[in-house]
Amino acid sequence: MTTWTSAFGRACGWLLDRIVYGLALTRISPNVLTFIGLIINIAAAFLFGHANAYNGVRMFLYAGLVIIGAGIFDMVDGRVARRNNQVTVFGAFFDSVIDRYSDVVLFFGLLVYYGRINRFRYVVLVAFVMVTSLMVSYTRARAEALIGQCKVGFMERPERIVLIILGALFNRWGVMAPVLWVLAVLSTITVIHRITYTYQNTKHLAPLSPAGR
Repeated sequence: MTTWTSAFGRACGWLLDRIVYGLALTRISPNVLTFIGLIINIAAAFLFGHANAYNGVRMFLYAGLVIIGAGIFDMVDGRVARRNNQVTVFGAFFDSVIDRYSDVVLFFGLLVYYGRINRFRYVVLVAFVMVTSLMVSYTRARAEALIGQCKVGFMERPERIVLIILGALFNRWGVMAPVLWVLAVLSTITVIHRITYTYQNTKHLAPLSPAGR
């Protein structure tokens, strides 16, 4: 039986395939698409940073919509690379680096916003979330250099982006504040989970030389 959710999912999948097909025809470099996504996220951060007590709801709404646009590029760059047989090791590296910049720039925009409205507690909270989001990615990268795979933990980048979008779109009801607390807690739990997972899977390995640390 077809439900409206499955129909919506198929429609979104069809639309995404059409976007990928159109971009593939242009022979555009997937790395360019990745970089465009960063530029769009910078625009979203600019909107966050220019929000204030009077226009905050509107600016946050615009920022949320812009982040959705950036997410489209984040979803299609890898698909375009596979369709045009442009998958490279450097492309994967570049995508990961740009994702980290995209994360940081959004949180930087929120830092500016909370600084402008004199909410010091949330300036500290956003700074903490920024650090933990980077540590989620770093612990996985460092662990996978040692044990091959470390995908444990819930708060990956897609989950972070979805929460930020929800916080921005519905900040009329003050949703961004609890979103930041959720990000802080779950990102920290994810980092701890990856540390303990790596510890359990490296106990049998020979120690690294000092130069390898």
